Amino acid sequence: MHDVLARIETVRLVPVIKIERAGDAEPLGEALLEGGLPIAEVTFRTDAAAEAIKSLADCFPDLLVGAGTVLSVDQVARAVDSGARFVVSPGFNPRVVDYCIGRSIPITPGVNNPTQIEMGLERGLDVLKFFPAEASGGMALLKAMSAPYGGIRFIPTGGIGPGNLRSYLSFDRVLACGGSWMVKSELIAAGDFAEISRLCRRAVELARSVE
Repeated sequence: MHDVLARIETVRLVPVIKIERAGDAEPLGEALLEGGLPIAEVTFRTDAAAEAIKSLADCFPDLLVGAGTVLSVDQVARAVDSGARFVVSPGFNPRVVDYCIGRSIPITPGVNNPTQIEMGLERGLDVLKFFPAEASGGMALLKAMSAPYGGIRFIPTGGIGPGNLRSYLSFDRVLACGGSWMVKSELIAAGDFAEISRLCRRAVELARSVE
């Protein structure tokens, strides 16, 4: 396992961030760290993504910054040039995955069926994103689907929050869970970074309560 993914495993949470204004990145980074959550997956769902990644990476060396919703090789290059240390994609795009592997960029592509898992296995990946987790069948599907593939672990994302986080993290095939409930875009837009810190602290405490 890549050391970046091993670091994610120690926290067991990946905050998935949609940020509209790059100027919000610095106070957001402070809020994440104050909340005990030293990871940020900034999604390429807004025009501010690359600039926000750069701001977080430059200002907070203790923050593990990655790029999410990466759909193209160009976005990978922009993300890495901006300081992203890992890449997450919603689906399994062979061009994007192969580009990252060829450049030793940690990538967790999205999967929700055995064929996609085997595409990852063929490329030597040992951590995949299970997405969209709840809409695809949740824990029942994840347990059934992962059974034949003992060497793979997952980062479920999509529909996960305080109500079901512990059930996912209790499964030994889950490396970490992704979610946006502690970094809601409306809280970022409103500048309510104190609330983000509070939600991050609660999320970290909940994750740590899972043995």
